[in-house]
Amino acid sequence: MRYSYPAEYKPLLGVRETERAIMEIKDFFQLSLATELKLTRVTAPLFVLAGMGINDDLNGTERAVAFPVKAMGDARAEIVHSLAKWKRLALAEYGFKKGFGIYTDMNAIRADEDLDPIHSLYVDQWDWERVIDDSERKLGFLKATVKRIYSAIKRLEFRMHDLYPALPIDLPDEITFIHAEEALATYPSLSPKQREDALAKKYGAIFLIGIGGNLADGMPHDKRAPDYDDWSTPTADGFKGLNGDIIIWNDIIEASFEISSMGIRVDPAALERQLALTGQESRKNLYFHRRLLEGSLPLSIGGGIGQSRLRMYVLRKAHIGEIQVGLWPEDMRKDCLAAGIPLL
Repeated sequence: MRYSYPAEYKPLLGVRETERAIMEIKDFFQLSLATELKLTRVTAPLFVLAGMGINDDLNGTERAVAFPVKAMGDARAEIVHSLAKWKRLALAEYGFKKGFGIYTDMNAIRADEDLDPIHSLYVDQWDWERVIDDSERKLGFLKATVKRIYSAIKRLEFRMHDLYPALPIDLPDEITFIHAEEALATYPSLSPKQREDALAKKYGAIFLIGIGGNLADGMPHDKRAPDYDDWSTPTADGFKGLNGDIIIWNDIIEASFEISSMGIRVDPAALERQLALTGQESRKNLYFHRRLLEGSLPLSIGGGIGQSRLRMYVLRKAHIGEIQVGLWPEDMRKDCLAAGIPLL
């Protein structure tokens, strides 16, 4: 397990206060996010039909939870991993114009997740997507959007401190932008996760750019599916990638803490290129990919912001099980009990 429990831990809020704070965070942050990015809330699916290319493939290895649908001739449905591609279809179907978009509550089950203090079987995110045009498919626009999201996170941190003075204000005023190539050059002997730890501890909050494509050492910083984020387009600084992760330093667990994965989405050229780079050209025949390649889906930027992750950080919790009810190995439950961590 990469994350250890704090040597001396006492929750700043009791269980009942935590439950009230969970709802306060949800209401306040989603309104702030929607206002920053001009987003309209929409309902979203818990499951989608398999074989259409709509479900998120994440790193390409995770198995989706699936079941047959009796009323549809036992057609196979899958619990979503995320809504990265569904949202783009929704933008087209609902007729959103440039500068406007959607957000939704995404609830997913990731059965292959390795359980630890920050990973659970259940994933809840604010998934969002916004229509852009070709002139905005640039690194500068990505950075400007990240700053707006970070501003919403900072406002939330102050709001919760105002309501519960025991909760600190720790985030830096500004988020630092670093490309994955720069991280590799700075810490060539460290693993990608160790680089994130070092950078997040140094700066407090970073946006790590260019996740998915191979770096100078021939390896990606982390894997990304080829059909939503654009991780291969050259940028003005000589690097590649129009996507990244918002990562903050979490001093409770003494580790870097990813809050959001996001990016400018692939256009037809980037999709063709990334499918070729990953040897997945056959996906061009799937419903989502056909629509994107034929130009019937809008250009967009989007991402997911972890709801439980954000609550865990703002409420200074040591385990995600203090924020959501989940299934945990018995030895983990015993360890948490011994460490004074009250799992819901």
